[in-house]
Amino acid sequence: MESYPAPARALVAELTQAAAQAPERAVAFQGAPGCNSHIAAMNVVPDGLPLPCFHFEDALDAVRDGRAAKALIPIENSLHGRVADIHFLLPESGLSIVGEHFMPIRYGLMGFGEGITEAMSHPQALGQCRRWLRERGIKPVPYPDTAGAAAAAAELGRPEVGAIAPPLAADLYSLKILAEGLEDSDDNTTRFVQLSREPLATSFEGVAMTTFIFEVKNIPAALYKALGGFATNGVNMTKLESYQRGASFAATEFYCDVEGRPEDATLGRALEELEFHTKWMRVLGTYPQERARTLT
Repeated sequence: MESYPAPARALVAELTQAAAQAPERAVAFQGAPGCNSHIAAMNVVPDGLPLPCFHFEDALDAVRDGRAAKALIPIENSLHGRVADIHFLLPESGLSIVGEHFMPIRYGLMGFGEGITEAMSHPQALGQCRRWLRERGIKPVPYPDTAGAAAAAAELGRPEVGAIAPPLAADLYSLKILAEGLEDSDDNTTRFVQLSREPLATSFEGVAMTTFIFEVKNIPAALYKALGGFATNGVNMTKLESYQRGASFAATEFYCDVEGRPEDATLGRALEELEFHTKWMRVLGTYPQERARTLT
């Protein structure tokens, strides 16, 4: 609580108290009230109780500890790539991915008046508005989350310091919106994942997505052999990202999204072949596909 700027604390306390009274309806998110994750939580679970958490780890812990039924976490952005640390935090959380959500991202520059020379926001938001800021000579100042930056700007009360955040944050923290449409691309979109203590039953209708992680053996052609089964079985792989854990640089881990359910014959065979050629593999969840991955 004390990590939030003063203007946000009353809202955080109010939302936290409401979630504590009905944790089965609580949806944990990272950030101060008014951030994109807060908006996404309200979109995904309209009758839910948004539970603000200062760190991503806090949001995941809230679900693991039973203080929230779900967490809604941003995992990647169309302009700025993956959200830092998420690939490490999801496997360690012990939670399962039970859904995805794509949300258009819109930012406003907010403050007390003209003459903004510094804009605080989350590094992802600053990256998504990099060109707009550079063209106007405004210094980007990293902050743990977008709405928290708006609350911090309100607390500072300095006319030269503003924030980049969703328009909702300006309403919550009594700031003026000085400019809108800051994104470097009109199709700026963030993908969120829903996390729960228990995996989702895969009997749902429609196209399924399965997310898993694995570590290849440190031998020549290891990745080629590990992924060969997806090609031969006709499985559509929509995402493959590599990342290093630790400082040895000797072993690479991969995060992967594919279409299908593990019990499907095609995906089942592909996963069996993957396991044979890797040190380990772990499925993080199977869930309904919200947006088709085919090109138009």
